[in-house]
Amino acid sequence: MDMNQIALDTIWVLFTGFLVFFMNLGFAMVESGLARTKNCVNILAKNFIVFAISSLAFYILGFGLMFGDGNGFLGLKGLVMVSGVDNSPATGASYGGVYSALSWTGIPLWAKFFFQLVFAGTAATIVSGAVAERIKFLSFIIFSTLMVAFIYPVVGHWIWGGGWLQKIGFLDFAGSTVVHSVGGWAALTGAILLGPRLGKYRSDGTVNPIPGHNLTSATLGVFVLWLGWFGFNPGSTMAAHFNDIARIAVTTNSAAAAAIISSTAFSWLLIGKPDLSMMLNGCLAGLVAITAPCAFVSINDSLIIGLIAGVMVVATVLFFDRVQIDDPVGALSVHLANGILGTISVGLFANPKYSPGRLSGLFYGGGSKLLLIQIAGIIAVGVFVLSSSLLFWKLLKIFIGLRVSREEEIRGLDIGEHGMESYPEFSVFITK
Repeated sequence: MDMNQIALDTIWVLFTGFLVFFMNLGFAMVESGLARTKNCVNILAKNFIVFAISSLAFYILGFGLMFGDGNGFLGLKGLVMVSGVDNSPATGASYGGVYSALSWTGIPLWAKFFFQLVFAGTAATIVSGAVAERIKFLSFIIFSTLMVAFIYPVVGHWIWGGGWLQKIGFLDFAGSTVVHSVGGWAALTGAILLGPRLGKYRSDGTVNPIPGHNLTSATLGVFVLWLGWFGFNPGSTMAAHFNDIARIAVTTNSAAAAAIISSTAFSWLLIGKPDLSMMLNGCLAGLVAITAPCAFVSINDSLIIGLIAGVMVVATVLFFDRVQIDDPVGALSVHLANGILGTISVGLFANPKYSPGRLSGLFYGGGSKLLLIQIAGIIAVGVFVLSSSLLFWKLLKIFIGLRVSREEEIRGLDIGEHGMESYPEFSVFITK
């Protein structure tokens, strides 16, 4: 293999990995902006520490479980601290080695590790928003560690590490299921076990809106995430294939744009006003929904996927409120609901022009086979993540506790958990 091409591919993958890392800032700004002032420090602290946790957990165990050679369910080689040889053109050796599931890309092992690490960190970050404003900081840290060390890598092995779902033809190019649905299912169990924030639902079951404190921050955060997705999706080629990365960038952007339009229109129709928070989550919903099919679909089909995603996110935000599952930032609607939508979209829109040698979608002559495989994968991942997350949340609830006290929640987690405030001048002014 041409070493110049390896160098170019390595630079591309690292650059897109840096963009995905930058998404941590986007999540921090979105979540803190959609929370109240009294919990802003807590949200920022969670988003800051979660990548440090992910870095260690994925290095110590997660990467090996996900990509190490093993069986259809787990990686069994190179488990501890990314140990073992990665035989690839970058090392001058033959394909294969301990991490043969990644031997299709010729970049060095540490470039592969870093790119996969930033994805693992993203999955863990998703949980933060759904459990915001009421979870104990220590409980969140421990759960995030367990998620990145075990839950995420197991699913990742099934789909990207040579596991059983990959072998039956399940397709998820950049992680609608591996990243977003996994984070969404884990967030769902946490939100249910924690229960809603105080005052979120009235005694008659109606919703008492709790607005975020800084929509400027939230909007800027979504722009950061939109930018980061141009690393997330095109970077998943893990090679600088110019035609592919250009088209994937456009399918990604088109879905986001279409979802903004449809979420704006649908929220305007239902609520009577063009709700900015719905518009912001509409953008993210379109990005999540195109993540799995971005490499397999046409530009026109990406527009359709985005339009559906924008409607889906508004409908599911209202649904979760109706069943009194409190999600302060809409993470379940964005990542879980639209992660499922994106995975199903592969089974509908996968175009043989862009995925030669693979099964085609229902709308492109492939029949229902790929669609049924995608649905089976959604169910299997949902069952595993729900059950394992439930186990971990329950153990934390028993031994540490999940939720802060009523008094701490009323006063704010910034003071109770961290002993500081985001806006201390406001408190001084009010006191005087």
